[in-house]
Amino acid sequence: MGKENFVKEITNIEEDFAQWYTDVVKKAELADYTDTKGCIAIRPYGYAIWENIQKYTDEKFKENGVKNVYFPVLIPESLLQKEKDHVEGFAPEVAWVTEAGGEKLDEKYCIRPTSETMFSTLYSKWLSSWRDLPMVYNQWCNVLRWEKETRPFLRSREFLWQEGHTIHETPEEAQKLTLKMLDVYTEVIEDLLAIPVLKGRKTTKEQFAGAEATYTVECLMHDGRALQSGTSHYFGQNFTKPFDVKFQNRDGKEEYAYQTSWGISTRLLGAIIMAHGDNRGLKLPPKVAPIQCVIVPVAMQKEGVKEKAQELFDSLKKKFRMELDLRDNYTPGFKFNDWEMRGVPIRIEIGPRDIENGVAVLVRRDTLEKETVELTNLENRISELLEEIQKNMYDICLKRREEKTTVAYTLEEIANNLNENQGYVKTMWCGDTACEDKVKEVTGAHSRCIPFEQEHLADTCPVCGKKATTMIVWGRQY
Repeated sequence: MGKENFVKEITNIEEDFAQWYTDVVKKAELADYTDTKGCIAIRPYGYAIWENIQKYTDEKFKENGVKNVYFPVLIPESLLQKEKDHVEGFAPEVAWVTEAGGEKLDEKYCIRPTSETMFSTLYSKWLSSWRDLPMVYNQWCNVLRWEKETRPFLRSREFLWQEGHTIHETPEEAQKLTLKMLDVYTEVIEDLLAIPVLKGRKTTKEQFAGAEATYTVECLMHDGRALQSGTSHYFGQNFTKPFDVKFQNRDGKEEYAYQTSWGISTRLLGAIIMAHGDNRGLKLPPKVAPIQCVIVPVAMQKEGVKEKAQELFDSLKKKFRMELDLRDNYTPGFKFNDWEMRGVPIRIEIGPRDIENGVAVLVRRDTLEKETVELTNLENRISELLEEIQKNMYDICLKRREEKTTVAYTLEEIANNLNENQGYVKTMWCGDTACEDKVKEVTGAHSRCIPFEQEHLADTCPVCGKKATTMIVWGRQY
């Protein structure tokens, strides 16, 4: 199968981005649809990417004193009802269990959409003194939210994530932890996934149900839409009061603890696909790629080729995540296309003439450039190349974000900028939710965040003309 025919099986990225995305998810065997509507099966290749994200993130958590736990998937209705704003925020997405063992239950249970209520009720049992604090816990688990429109990884009804839940002695300590976890997410997304993030605080309208403040890391995708990629929430005492999470403070008085929660999910796989992919398919940053290099022998039937390829594989797999493609029912051309579509950062081609000359050909997935490398220098060059690819992929995303970030001074300009360039639009803002609603109504864009790095662009709000207090970033979203 020629390259052109192979690539035709993936929809053109510029013609139909949504279909291109679905094609890549299925063709690269990351996930598949199931008979459970709105839920996907994550296939081994997709799950291996998630495992690499999980491993990297979990190490960062543990460096920051986080301990892993596991809590029930079922939450009694009475527990969920205790925090009014929280239950109202999640009510439309909750799935309920009303029967079990052939009998109607006395109290119905929701399948966890998130676990603040379950953590809070147990913290109230476990906490007695300031000496017990902080409790910095996290669970890696699945959650269920009855989304009306679903898309693999981006919005599945059931998805995998981690949810951190912590309680603290002081508001300052809780706030510090909230922002520290946002920094961890920044490292995960920028260092591991090679995607630059925009960091800031969500508006009151966009913050998590029950939170006092929600902080976010936003990423820009190939088509200029934003993806909320991780959030960290400061709750203050919004949960600890209704759940009676209190302790004896240093003065011997009773006080309610201060709480946080924070999470990232398998949505990050969607971010990798949409930030880096192209018309050949997936493109994986080397640090997160399940396979960093694949060896494809050419003219395998010729004497010594398979053996040399096996020898190289056995030597290199000690240092890199390797694959050796010895499939004898496909041509080398098909294999090249196949591995490109799966996004493997480096392909190593070796045939009889290469073996004779003591060389191999390296092909990098990000630029498709080829180079001939002496076998004696192969390990060193692969190490260098993986670093170059990781950096280049980050730089490409950063350049795109810069090109797709504009400034607007009127509501009309916000709409025009989004229609012409998509991406982020920076404006000043008066802080009024009515103006935020108006931007969404006219442009279809939501506020992404109030960035930590503020700029003074103008004195007035582009919507109402009143005095502006802060810079805000708008964008259409996934």
